[in-house]
Amino acid sequence: MFESAVCGPWSASRPAAAIVAALIAGCSSSTGPVPTRSIAVTVGSKVVGHLGLAMSTSFQPATYDSWNFTSNPGGPSELAALNPQHVRLQSLSDGNPATTATTWDFSTLDAAAQPVLGVGDHSPEMQLGQGPSFMYSSSGSLLDTTGQQFAAYAANMVRYYNTGGFAAADGNHVSPSQNHVTWWGIYNEPNINNVSASQYVALYNNTVPAMLAVDPTIKLVAGEVTGDLWSVQNYLPLALGGLHTHVDAVAIHLYSTCGQATGDSILMSTVPTFAQSVLTARAVEANNPATAGAPIWITENNVDADYNLGNGVSACNGNTFTVDARGSSAFFAAWRPYVFSQVGKAGAQALYHWVFFGDAQYGEINVSSGAREIAYWVDHALVSSFPAQPGASILAVTSSDSTDVEVLAVQNPDSSAVVMIANHRVAHANDNNGRGAPLAIQVDLTALGSFRTATTTSIDASTDPSAGPTPVSGAATPTMTVRLAGYGVMFIALK
Repeated sequence: MFESAVCGPWSASRPAAAIVAALIAGCSSSTGPVPTRSIAVTVGSKVVGHLGLAMSTSFQPATYDSWNFTSNPGGPSELAALNPQHVRLQSLSDGNPATTATTWDFSTLDAAAQPVLGVGDHSPEMQLGQGPSFMYSSSGSLLDTTGQQFAAYAANMVRYYNTGGFAAADGNHVSPSQNHVTWWGIYNEPNINNVSASQYVALYNNTVPAMLAVDPTIKLVAGEVTGDLWSVQNYLPLALGGLHTHVDAVAIHLYSTCGQATGDSILMSTVPTFAQSVLTARAVEANNPATAGAPIWITENNVDADYNLGNGVSACNGNTFTVDARGSSAFFAAWRPYVFSQVGKAGAQALYHWVFFGDAQYGEINVSSGAREIAYWVDHALVSSFPAQPGASILAVTSSDSTDVEVLAVQNPDSSAVVMIANHRVAHANDNNGRGAPLAIQVDLTALGSFRTATTTSIDASTDPSAGPTPVSGAATPTMTVRLAGYGVMFIALK
């Protein structure tokens, strides 16, 4: 038996159901009450930046989840309600349609791709996460380091979705949708998938011209690296520095941990480093004319990057895999808005949830039950409150305590304003999926002028995931008090 910082003693005699229930409910090493901290926040009228951060979500079509839309017929409408920009479809594993060098089967990939093509902006990003299995050695390394073989595969993918298909040994292959795939990502996390920076340069420089020769209207996403600051500082400059062909966006992936054992305090402390990664990526891309000025997209983002490698083994540490319920608890209602604000202020232009259909760790929609998770409503509120639009101005904010609360104030082109307040105050040092600690925030809105109405929307531990939050409207006042009993977020929409 060992003592867990999460929920007390864990042993073989403790029922598994009790452990899971404790993780979902949230628990901490100390159960004593935490006093409410009072914070004063003043929203100014000075413009300190511009917000152009679009929200989106992701799919990883494979045989283990290709049936998601079939089992969840409401999925397309729920996806559309998120108003996602360029939904990401990641083609890898057995979802890759090239079954051999001369045969193809698009059924698994299209089980997600075809519904996605019919939703939202009808312009998903198809991320070619890896080549077909026959392109790799037994150790997982690409056999063709020049990228010519991968380029031929990628060109056929463009033909299938955009230009009427192609003929192979097993017949003709053509997408049934009239909507095309405009955005294409080249490889997934090459920095941790046996692809050196120089190999990535050769892969990208050979693949992109082959794709553009098929359809010159497509747009290309480079990078797609794990976005920890070390990788952005060391791998990304080499990978981007050698590119000499078309780049329309540069992508990084941001997670707060890889393994459920990491405590709440550490996870919250990683969020400011996400902004540093965005700023560093912007500085790196500026050094190459081929990449300079390309928007920074965060094409994967969630609390925990771990997953079940098979037989219940953690992909991160080789121990028993544990679902990290902070992806669907009140923790997420504080963490994701905190992330949105930090990376938005740093200039990121896209933030993708990983993934739309998933379990309590990852999903916006629970893949087993079809139920909405808290994550769905958090992302829905962010999209509704901060739609990516020209002229959205970030306003100056002063706070008596910026350690535990994140404030994002935005004035829209129509002179309406939205103030988001996220309480990420951790109650106890050893909390893991804890409840957070209470804050009372005095908000001074005087500098914004007069507004007729104020609509508040809060998401926290009391929010019903099946129904979502209930907005409350009333008369706008120059000052107001926001109370958040623990982890959570409040949106104040002023009109």
